[in-house]
Amino acid sequence: MPLHHAVLALLTRRPNHGYELKARFEEAVGPQWGGLNIGHLYQILERLVRDGYVSRSQVTQADRPDKNLYTLTEAGEAELRSWATTAWVRVGGFRDELFLKLLGAVALGPQALTTLIDSQRQTYLSELAGLAQQRRAHAAEPLVAVLIDAAIAHTKADLGLLDSAAQHLGPLATAQSAQAQAPERSHAQVQGDTDEAGGHGGRRGDRTESA
Repeated sequence: MPLHHAVLALLTRRPNHGYELKARFEEAVGPQWGGLNIGHLYQILERLVRDGYVSRSQVTQADRPDKNLYTLTEAGEAELRSWATTAWVRVGGFRDELFLKLLGAVALGPQALTTLIDSQRQTYLSELAGLAQQRRAHAAEPLVAVLIDAAIAHTKADLGLLDSAAQHLGPLATAQSAQAQAPERSHAQVQGDTDEAGGHGGRRGDRTESA
């Protein structure tokens, strides 16, 4: 539950209320991660309180409604330390819609595969240009810069994947296209043979009658 642990990390500095945590999270990770839904954040905080990792207290405000203040507990700090100091292991496989698109393009033949790869390459190049701008804009924010660098590295790797896809899947798309066309040619040839045989039969019949 990475977002749960990110909230614990933010609470190591000082207690916060929900909207402060939302703002600090979005500032810390930058635009690449995206915004944090406040409703989801409060669900996370409820669970952290229930698990004993965070305590909740009410702060009275003279001109506003009372607000909940969340504080990291010793158990929460221990949980954060355990999570933050162990390696991340991918457990869900590697899923990307691009691979399903490649499946579909290969089934449609080499022209469809080339169209997809060219279109995807232009998309990645546009993403790289945008990421380069973000990198310059956030050069003074180390954590945000690292996340953008990761996005740049992933996008460059994806570009390399397109070259691999063209090399390995091109022949497969051509072969599948040929196999798909073979039954059509076979059917047309059988139909032609049948028509020709019918024509000969008719002519033989005519000669027999005239004899």
